[in-house]
Amino acid sequence: MTGTAASLLQATVTRLAPLTEPSHVLIVTGVAHAAAVARQLTALPEENIVVEPSPRDSCAAIALAAAVIARRDPEAIMGAFAADHLISDDDRFLGVIRQAMAGARQGLLMTLGISPTRPETGYGYLQCGGPVLGADGVLAVEEFKEKPTYDVAESYVKSGNYLWNAGMFVWRVDVFLAELARQQPQLHAGIARIAQAWDTPSREEVLGEVWQTLPRISVDYAVMEGASAVGRVGTVPGDFGWNDVGDFHTLGEVLAADGAGNVVVGHDMSARPDVLLRETENLVVVPNSGRLVAALGVRDLVIVDTPDAVLVCPRDRAQEVKSLVDELKEKGDLHYI
Repeated sequence: MTGTAASLLQATVTRLAPLTEPSHVLIVTGVAHAAAVARQLTALPEENIVVEPSPRDSCAAIALAAAVIARRDPEAIMGAFAADHLISDDDRFLGVIRQAMAGARQGLLMTLGISPTRPETGYGYLQCGGPVLGADGVLAVEEFKEKPTYDVAESYVKSGNYLWNAGMFVWRVDVFLAELARQQPQLHAGIARIAQAWDTPSREEVLGEVWQTLPRISVDYAVMEGASAVGRVGTVPGDFGWNDVGDFHTLGEVLAADGAGNVVVGHDMSARPDVLLRETENLVVVPNSGRLVAALGVRDLVIVDTPDAVLVCPRDRAQEVKSLVDELKEKGDLHYI
């Protein structure tokens, strides 16, 4: 989808390669994707693909990885990176990670911040305090801020005291697990029980039994917000060409467009006989059904055509597609998801 030979997952692992080795890379993924992950990352040991029985949001996934790592090295520094990010300057990115590792060695839970370039309402923000002594470039995080309105986002950017929350983390596993136990004792207890059985024949039985009882909550809500309130979170401002490819609008921003701002995802527009655009501007078109997709006299839309469904929405509402997915789940129409 991004016009490169590598998937986002492969690009993420390749980007981090200078910091570690394949035996120290863990992938947490769902049952439906485990085989594809193994095919894409052939250098990874099979035991480093950690499969969730069901989605429980980011805290359970990250906590399970932390607990598995802690069994191998109780004081290891761990980074947690989502695979839906585009980063254009890998060298600067690695420099920021190394700075974050210095903060982690001091016992801070580190989150990567992105220097904001506009009043973005689709991202959370980090309210920054002063520098952390003994850790070059590290700032204290005073508070996590939810996705703001445009006016509030504009005030954040003008103040110079806020960063976008990139959702990438670096910490010592023992520090993170201790903070998890303080704030989320039920989740910690469940993860500890799974980890205890991890290298035993009862792993799958315990995982299946315990996993479904874990709270479904993001790591920001579960740990990072509370940790920042007691001075245990730091950040490093980053400027390495970051985009969170969480919706089709963002994908349209980072891919090559024609003279009118139209993007046909995954293909050379000049070689697409099944896409016909006339007097259109700023469209993001995803043609995956083999049918002709034609648009006339429209602008600022996302059009996604797959064999079993068609999505049309304004680009500025692309993040709301999740509400349609939630409604389909409630109706039991899971075959569309």
